[in-house]
Amino acid sequence: MANRYFPRSLIAALAALAIVTVASFALAARRPDKPAFDATDVTGVVWGPDFHLSGHDGKPYELANFRGKVVALYFGYTRCPDVCPTTMAALGEARRLLGSDAARVQGLFVTVDPLHDKPALLARYVASFDESFIGLYGDAQATKRTAREFMIEAGREHSAPVFVFDPNGRLRLILRPNVAPQSIAHDVRLLLADRPNARS
Repeated sequence: MANRYFPRSLIAALAALAIVTVASFALAARRPDKPAFDATDVTGVVWGPDFHLSGHDGKPYELANFRGKVVALYFGYTRCPDVCPTTMAALGEARRLLGSDAARVQGLFVTVDPLHDKPALLARYVASFDESFIGLYGDAQATKRTAREFMIEAGREHSAPVFVFDPNGRLRLILRPNVAPQSIAHDVRLLLADRPNARS
């Protein structure tokens, strides 16, 4: 109820102003400076900094080799009957959905079964999903070390996510194994358009 010092018209005007102010803050909160990723945003984590493995082409690889590209790194093995081929197929389809931006994306498959997954087999396996994909391997010690750096088990019973790095080599996203290609393409486009170096 309005008192003699604050007439109803003034109270109504102040209430309307308060509503507009709160709404403005709410809209600002929904427009953060970070992109709206479908995947889990892990920007700033200290684990998963790099890898040092051999490619199916016999060349040594580390993250620096792919600077300027979004990198999707996945751990698996060629004899995996379900989650590995499904995930790799989704990555391949996502790359095709990106059109001309596909040239700025690199898919990497790290085998957790290097005793069986020899270079020639890795080459055939990754190419069946996308010709640009690279199969990576190391000896048993290197495989365990790399898996440990990404906080996963280097065994054939696994449900490893896809680790996605931005063009500056920073681990940014974690994709679940059953993610849709459209969702992957959406997040990759955001990373390609993002300027992480411009943020603190």
